[in-house]
Amino acid sequence: MKAKVYNLDGKSKTEIDLPAPFSEEIRPDIIKRAVESSEANKKQPYGPSKEAGMRHATEMQGKGQGMARVQRLTQYGGSRAAESPQTRGGRRAHPPKAEKDMGKKINKKERAKARRSALAATAKLELIKERGHEIEDDSIDTPIVVEKNIDEINKTKEAIEFLKEMGVYSDIERAKDGKNIRAGKGKRRNRKYRRPKSLLVILPEDSKGLRAFDNLPGVTAKNPHNLTIEDLSPGGHLGRLTIFSVSALDKLEDW
Repeated sequence: MKAKVYNLDGKSKTEIDLPAPFSEEIRPDIIKRAVESSEANKKQPYGPSKEAGMRHATEMQGKGQGMARVQRLTQYGGSRAAESPQTRGGRRAHPPKAEKDMGKKINKKERAKARRSALAATAKLELIKERGHEIEDDSIDTPIVVEKNIDEINKTKEAIEFLKEMGVYSDIERAKDGKNIRAGKGKRRNRKYRRPKSLLVILPEDSKGLRAFDNLPGVTAKNPHNLTIEDLSPGGHLGRLTIFSVSALDKLEDW
């Protein structure tokens, strides 16, 4: 399987053989399972203290007193109920347990196949468009492979100029305009805004361009060693628009 190699002016002169993972069968079902497993394993255990709602001096009057047989606070003369789940200010009946394992298991070979499958999906233009990415030139070859000069880009201004030459900067604008306020309680928990995912840029570990591209809205800049299936298929939706450096592509042969 071959791909065109573009220069910083957006023009192609040569071709390159893509690594073996790009020939993998695309399996959306396995990709979805692997992403769900990865997200579930990141969940932090949470739950109340075992003593929550039970830190009171209480007593029970017993039966035959013409009142409900619940614990009552001694400091109020034995009238105000406490601790029982049905009472005001009482403990929770079935709270979440901190010891509960919320992770999801997946086989190692299955996870590896999902990773290769998600990488192969970045080469399918129809999947990229179906995911919602905007490309100005339909004749562009995917995945987008760029010569080694891209590793030397160290300013966001230069990165923007390059993306405009490639005809994919409109996808950055889509992510910028798509920023909105999150629905629900998450807006009160340090994640007020949501923004669509845009380009994924894969450069070598020592590349100066990692920071330059990462400054753009919706863009994720990674090196091959830190690349995950969540980067390739955010939310389990395969076909992310991806730009590879030639030097980074070589390190994906045994991925």
